[in-house]
Amino acid sequence: MNQHTPTDPDALLRLLQQVSENYQEPPPSPPRRGKRRDFSGLSFLLLAVVAVVTRTFRDSELHKLLTRDAPLRGTLGFCRVPHRTTIGRRLAGLVPEAEAQVALLGRRIAEEVKPPPNVSQVSAIDGRMYEARGPRWHKSDRLAGRVPAALRDVDTESSWSKSGYRGWVQGFRLDMQGLVSPCPVPLRAFWRANREHEAVTAVEALAGGRLQVTGVLLGDTSYGGEPFTAAYAAAGGWVLTPKQLPQSRASWKRDLYAYRKETIELLFQRVIQASDLKACPRKGLGRNGAFVIASVWLYQAVFLSNYREGRPAAHVKEQLDLARWRIAA
Repeated sequence: MNQHTPTDPDALLRLLQQVSENYQEPPPSPPRRGKRRDFSGLSFLLLAVVAVVTRTFRDSELHKLLTRDAPLRGTLGFCRVPHRTTIGRRLAGLVPEAEAQVALLGRRIAEEVKPPPNVSQVSAIDGRMYEARGPRWHKSDRLAGRVPAALRDVDTESSWSKSGYRGWVQGFRLDMQGLVSPCPVPLRAFWRANREHEAVTAVEALAGGRLQVTGVLLGDTSYGGEPFTAAYAAAGGWVLTPKQLPQSRASWKRDLYAYRKETIELLFQRVIQASDLKACPRKGLGRNGAFVIASVWLYQAVFLSNYREGRPAAHVKEQLDLARWRIAA
């Protein structure tokens, strides 16, 4: 039970205020038929942040939290408590809005966090699989559209994919582009089905203007072929993968590519450790995506605040831990 009063400073409320300052209104969308939304996209994006910070992922738990905590409800911008089914439906459809906010904030970060003079801006891109909740649903049953009677609570929206490091994983995929220099920080994030190829996602994102174009983009072998390299070059950047590396070990290209492991892989670990979110907390593509993309947006916002105020930019987890425990100043 929360022990603070509405006048007490609260680390979670302060964090939400800090994060909401980085929200950018997206371009107006074409008018759609039907009832207008009662609650803003910002309110549910912040609610996803609350879920990540407090480890409260069930719709019923979030509904109870909003019901009993008026200061939190006001900070999130809810004029009233949304119905439990509304919470679930809006969170399940939140991924496009969340990805757009990550992209907008990533553009702002790229403008402020500059590399040293006379050095090209370099970014890296990679993907990570998030294991689904529940038992494994094998290929033969999937193709037949059959869930065996012995399986309980299987995530039927998940799919299988394989990596050289983790082997076969049933779940979903986070594809993330991050800045390399002067310090790793997310620029873009995409939540997709596991079966979708990461290079295809990158091509689509680039075509839609949703991928940050930097002087150099470091990626693994899957990003080294056509049409992605040609499209990225046409946009004004250069893709460097093992396919573009020379045979000679003594090469500046190999030295540059070595930064990939030191940055994008480190960045994934920092984002995961900050939010303590390394596997899917719920079932479904949309629900899990809302929480994972919100964790990336949260990391970006705290990073940028630290950077502007001269604090260690990567000290994010400490602030999230204070917010998780609702520490009063």
